[in-house]
Amino acid sequence: MRIALDPRARRLLRRVPRTTVYTALELALLSLLAIQGARLAWTIFAPVDPVGDWRTADSLRRVAPAAPVGFDPFFRLVGGGTAVVTALNLKLFGVREDRASGRGSAIVALPDGTQRSFAVGEEIMPGVKLSAVGFDSITIDRAGTPEQLFLDQSTPATDATPPAPAPTAASTTQIFATPEPAPPPPSPAANQIQYQPRLEGGKVTGVTVNPQGNGEAFRAAGLQPGDVIVSVNGQRVTGAEQARALANQVRDSQVSVEVERGGQNVPLTVRAPQ
Repeated sequence: MRIALDPRARRLLRRVPRTTVYTALELALLSLLAIQGARLAWTIFAPVDPVGDWRTADSLRRVAPAAPVGFDPFFRLVGGGTAVVTALNLKLFGVREDRASGRGSAIVALPDGTQRSFAVGEEIMPGVKLSAVGFDSITIDRAGTPEQLFLDQSTPATDATPPAPAPTAASTTQIFATPEPAPPPPSPAANQIQYQPRLEGGKVTGVTVNPQGNGEAFRAAGLQPGDVIVSVNGQRVTGAEQARALANQVRDSQVSVEVERGGQNVPLTVRAPQ
């Protein structure tokens, strides 16, 4: 049985739109356009607030750039970490740095006054090992604590002599009449003898001498190439400093030395050349 509608109801039903797929797409597009329009209006009219760590351009310009961090050979202990200088009674007289292998050796004077050569990893004293060698210092491991020892540069500097005042006319005659004596010339032996420490078992047991230059002072001292000075004035040679002091003493006096020559100890008396 079918329900019969009057003509008036039929006219009302015809006015109601029919929902189709196309009508649903139109509604979705209209909704998307409405959302985008609202976002655009909010972007244009809404105030801008700081986001994150926001700073003005002036504050950015006032920030000082970070200072470059690097090695300063003149002020090694400033801003370069915790470099601790050892308090042990040790002196560093020479280094041999091997950057290719990361090893090397150093000549260190022990508290008893003897000098020995130590390689990286060897024990210098009980509980003290050589851990690294630098170009002017070494690093030692003292009971697990790294400490540094620098080359011995304790030689005092020579005092600068103030410039002499300009001579006046009254003193010119006196200057020419009594000239000051010239300083004594340097010892020829100091410039004509080459010294090289001899190491045996890691200890300095003598100094090998060889001529350099014309060798006149070397021969006048009674030395021969390859001689090893083992004692000076009865004292055992433990470093090249004693041999260099010998050259300065030869200038005005005579010095008794003992050298090894051909496997034998030969006593010599080195006199100043005439």
